[in-house]
Amino acid sequence: MYPEQSRPKEASTGRIEALDVARGAALAAMAIYHFAWDLEFFGYADAGMTATGGWKLFARCIASSFLFLVGVSLFLAHGRGIRWKGFWRRLAMVAGAAAAISLVTWLAVPGGFIFFGILHQIALASLLGLAFLRLPWWLTFIAAVAVIAAPNFLRSELFAHPAWWWTGLSPVNPRSNDYVPVFPWFGAVLIGLASAKLAASLGFFIRLAGVDTGRWSLPLAFAGRHSLAVYLIHQPVLIAGLWLFAQAFPAPVETPEVQFRASCEATCEESRDAEFCTRYCVCMLDALEPDGLLKRLFAGDQSAELRSKIETFAGQCTIETDNSILEGGAP
Repeated sequence: MYPEQSRPKEASTGRIEALDVARGAALAAMAIYHFAWDLEFFGYADAGMTATGGWKLFARCIASSFLFLVGVSLFLAHGRGIRWKGFWRRLAMVAGAAAAISLVTWLAVPGGFIFFGILHQIALASLLGLAFLRLPWWLTFIAAVAVIAAPNFLRSELFAHPAWWWTGLSPVNPRSNDYVPVFPWFGAVLIGLASAKLAASLGFFIRLAGVDTGRWSLPLAFAGRHSLAVYLIHQPVLIAGLWLFAQAFPAPVETPEVQFRASCEATCEESRDAEFCTRYCVCMLDALEPDGLLKRLFAGDQSAELRSKIETFAGQCTIETDNSILEGGAP
């Protein structure tokens, strides 16, 4: 049990509606991002659009907010003592949904199937988070910082095998349509847990429970109360709607070469200038086209042999492009 001075104050006698609204707002943001991803998937948006720039930051903010709220909810539900029956029931629902998503995406898109996405992270984080329920908030926050920083220091070939991809410590991130590994993302859960502990000690949840969010927030609150169902349903609905639209108004078909260059240049320009990226991506395309390597890449090949070749080509093209720019050569 908690010592008397550190016992969390009672938040409320029921649900805190403001937290449901926050969860619903995160779901709405997620639906917007997924719709943009679907537009890209069906060819209505540029390849690689949602994996770069503002869209990439948007996706990370959404995932962080979900996981932060997982930590908050874990503390509110079990901070005064773990309610095992409810805990195992919820864990079984989340883990079952995660397994279903893995199975469906493996059948539909085997080259990028979701083997450790947001639901997998939530399921494992719920278990790991129990070990931090009784720790002081500041110690939990220090652990969160360590988890977030870990990929910058602990990446190793020891974690390159697919069996360890869930850790997030492989030298190269595997291809997946939703990849949320333990490191660094469990850190967001721990930040939520630490924040909830501090907030409870200050009586914040008691005040939050009395906040009237207004009638405008009712749809968000409803979605927040049924977040798992909304998460599972929204993407099939969006995809089905776009598929029907595409039957009447198909998107223009672009060749793999055009798609590769667009995606390559968008990713490259996050760290280099446009001139470098244009030349670099032409070099990479020239290197990948022989021997059917580009075709293998678009087919979702994640073999170590192909990854090694791509890394070698990337290094060679970086050197060649830098030299070409210094010498003033044509792209």
